[in-house]
Amino acid sequence: MSEIFDQINPPPRLLMGPGPINVDPRVLRAMSSQLVGQYDPSMTAYMNEVMALYRQVFKTENRWTMLVDGTSRAGIEAVLVSVIEPGDKVLVPVFGRFGHLLCEIAHRCGAQVHKIEAEWGNVFNPEQIEAAIHLVKPKMLAITQGDTATTMLQPLKEIGEICRRNGVLFYCDATASIGGNELLSDEWQLDAVSVGLQKCLGGPSGSAPLTLSDHIVEQIDRRRHIEAGIRDAHHHDSKGEVIRSNYFDLAMIMDYWGEERLNHHTEAATMLFGARECARILLQEGVDEAVQRHKLHGDALREGAQGLNLRLFGDQMHKMNNVLGVYIPEGVPGEAVRTAMLEDFGIEIGTSFGPLKGKIWRIGTMGYNARKDAVLVTLTALENVLRRLGHKLPLGEAVDRAMAVYEAAAQ
Repeated sequence: MSEIFDQINPPPRLLMGPGPINVDPRVLRAMSSQLVGQYDPSMTAYMNEVMALYRQVFKTENRWTMLVDGTSRAGIEAVLVSVIEPGDKVLVPVFGRFGHLLCEIAHRCGAQVHKIEAEWGNVFNPEQIEAAIHLVKPKMLAITQGDTATTMLQPLKEIGEICRRNGVLFYCDATASIGGNELLSDEWQLDAVSVGLQKCLGGPSGSAPLTLSDHIVEQIDRRRHIEAGIRDAHHHDSKGEVIRSNYFDLAMIMDYWGEERLNHHTEAATMLFGARECARILLQEGVDEAVQRHKLHGDALREGAQGLNLRLFGDQMHKMNNVLGVYIPEGVPGEAVRTAMLEDFGIEIGTSFGPLKGKIWRIGTMGYNARKDAVLVTLTALENVLRRLGHKLPLGEAVDRAMAVYEAAAQ
């Protein structure tokens, strides 16, 4: 006899980890909209609106600013698989888990992957990256702007000019940082940026906005023509010369999003509606204002955490606005704290992995949850749990210190 399950009804949670976060109710409402045909004029109009909205989010004039259907990793893979050819050199500065992910995907594309590494909790200076470029002479530099594994934000401002001067394509995964930290795609001379919705943009995972410079589009088109010639030469049997993905082929996706609307896939309309609303909400607030909001609540959380006698992790000069790392106090069972926060208060905070496994918690203030009440409730709950598990702390100081940040900002 087959099982019959109840309707989905998740428990109420306040997601204060490194992402995903609670989705903005306005995004959920947009995603409940009925579908229309893929080539209905209203649908293609929405696609054009998405392109226009995300140009403003990315702060770019790039024509090719669109969505890849899939999680943020789909955006990463689409860029790399559409540009990298077997044997190409790709340089990846790694300062956290997601730098290692870029290495893995580039390797799967057949690249000669060269990485430089910073100790977790630190970032790179431009001189280190320029020296590595001179040594490796890569086709592409692939880097993460914000890595939630370490809570660090890599400065990008000077790197674009270095790449352009050395003929290197500059790609950035800004999934964890966009909307909560400054990102100037054109001014910083980024050739490609891909992101997801589930962090500071306040949406669910499942759509990957990206933007492509004219320079990288030329590279994609050049490869398109070369591969078309290979296929023709082998009567559509490339005998292994062409290894590019069909689904993540940006040349074909651009044909789909362009004026010709050449069929490539069935657009994930519900995710498109959500992505459109994420961008609309962000732009209604103002991108710069949203960055300042994330900084305010991140600062309040950081002050409050210190009021709990928690030691901060990493270089605080290069911390993301939207996620904080704190060391788990000696003698305090880290997972017991997370379990109590979830089961007793309905609040999720993050653990970590790799070299930081069992050493830090990661607490996020991003998107819809970058707000005063969420910060204060989280600090109050964490104070109670820590006190009951034997951690010594001054009662009430966490909220008082966070409130001082808010009061100073209001003056």
